[in-house]
Amino acid sequence: MSLIYFGTGSFALPALRAFAGSVSLVVTQPDRPSGRGMRLQPSQVKLLAQELGIRVETPEKSRSPEFVELLEAEDADALIVASYGQILSQRVLDSAKRGGINLHGSLLPKYRGAAPIQRCILNGDLETAVALMQMDKGMDTGDVIDIARTEIGTDETYGELQDRLALIAADLAVKWMPRILTGDYPRSPQDGNLATIAPKIEKAEAELLCDRSAFDEYNRFRAFTPGPGAFLRTTLGALRIWSARRTGMTGPQGVVLSTSPLTIGFVDGAIQLLEVQPEGKKKMSGKDFANGARLRLGSLLV
Repeated sequence: MSLIYFGTGSFALPALRAFAGSVSLVVTQPDRPSGRGMRLQPSQVKLLAQELGIRVETPEKSRSPEFVELLEAEDADALIVASYGQILSQRVLDSAKRGGINLHGSLLPKYRGAAPIQRCILNGDLETAVALMQMDKGMDTGDVIDIARTEIGTDETYGELQDRLALIAADLAVKWMPRILTGDYPRSPQDGNLATIAPKIEKAEAELLCDRSAFDEYNRFRAFTPGPGAFLRTTLGALRIWSARRTGMTGPQGVVLSTSPLTIGFVDGAIQLLEVQPEGKKKMSGKDFANGARLRLGSLLV
């Protein structure tokens, strides 16, 4: 088995580990500036590939003629693609005998695109899946080989669900790759009429607003934790929310309903802010933040 592995984010890590002995080349996004110093940082997949001793390529554009020629020279049995971040051209897909096999974190044809896991949580879905798909040149439009479904926990965050789906994805790929390489595997066309799109996340979407329902805003917190990070704009500045729980309490919007734990009113309910981070400060419990800010019951925070 000779494979080329395309991946960038943490969703791609377990499957890369599972196939490490059969991967001759890892392809990932170029190093990007990150952090306060905006220093170039390698992707998580690049770091793992280096740890595993696998050759890495980081093309700015995977469709460039020079890079495609490099892929064709590898003469791989298949490409495995997970959380890579670029749409692959038909010539790239044709560079391997069995084409590209994609691991996508949704119940296709729902949530095609860049952010399927976050979008399904944001929309309050109770179930999601990992889809194993034969790639074509469209955005997650190829034939589905198999789908592994799973329920979404009521308090499960994006980070927690992504980690769980990544393990499911690795198991699914390991199950099917031997058959895929022989050409003996099912392929079911997607119903394009049922397709929905999961566009890239914008940071502004992660802002919680107290004039929206507690149910929806708790889903927003879950969908954007840990990244890009849910936050509230308060009378004391922006407040990053690291841990929260929805509660049955009710009260005026934006008002402190409890300080232990710190609880804020939203429409039709309230949310407990269990761990927060004020601007320019370290993480702390919501209770410690309330004490330090001298918040009291009835204080207007938002």
